[in-house]
Amino acid sequence: MLLNGKNAVIYGGGGAIGGAVARVFAREGAHVWLAGRTPEPLHAVAREIEAAGGRASCAVVDALDGDAVEAHADAVLAGGGSLDVSFNLIGINDVQGTPMADMAVEDYLAPIVTAVRSQFLTYRAAVRRMRGGGVILNFGGSGDPMRGYSIGGLQTAFHAVEAMRRQLSAEYGAAGIRVVTLRTGGVPETIPAGFAGRDALVSSLEAATLLGRCATFEDVGAVAAFVASDRARTMTAATVNVSAGALID
Repeated sequence: MLLNGKNAVIYGGGGAIGGAVARVFAREGAHVWLAGRTPEPLHAVAREIEAAGGRASCAVVDALDGDAVEAHADAVLAGGGSLDVSFNLIGINDVQGTPMADMAVEDYLAPIVTAVRSQFLTYRAAVRRMRGGGVILNFGGSGDPMRGYSIGGLQTAFHAVEAMRRQLSAEYGAAGIRVVTLRTGGVPETIPAGFAGRDALVSSLEAATLLGRCATFEDVGAVAAFVASDRARTMTAATVNVSAGALID
């Protein structure tokens, strides 16, 4: 198993992508520490993991609260003996569908502030406790905006986090800490079934790929597990493209 004996913290572990990554990590042998603001989804994911023979622990943690993040990281270290992987997958409060010129500045800034603050706090907590090295993963990555879509501050937030990834990689590579971003061109499973225009959006996402299909939750989890494993020990300060060719490096 790729992650046997590893302790992996997943912020937003009750969410769609967080839960998917958690299930794959657990299947690959990690003890998954699910953190989020709402207990019910966390416990639902944990029950699935445990029913499949994996290990999962849940904690109510606001990733925007520095004291809460630090206390939870201490609990992981005390309970698991190490903190090996940290993956922040919380929602970032982005407001989409409104052209920039019509947006309130607060709405534009919301995802930027949320992403930068939560990533900083979770980065800091992980780095302080990764004894002998570890892996910090990001999700999203920078990309080009799509013509005709109003995405608010989302891409600005992604670019800010990428700058943080580069800085963290440079500062802590000597300590054996790797930092990698997973980039997708969109995961259709995240689009609610009742979303107006869902079919057309999914078709446009698939048409933008070279493979004629988009990444699935399972795809994202599988790649994340590999990158978090020792088999990817030479990968840092990097992005991993899981966009099926929607993004060309």
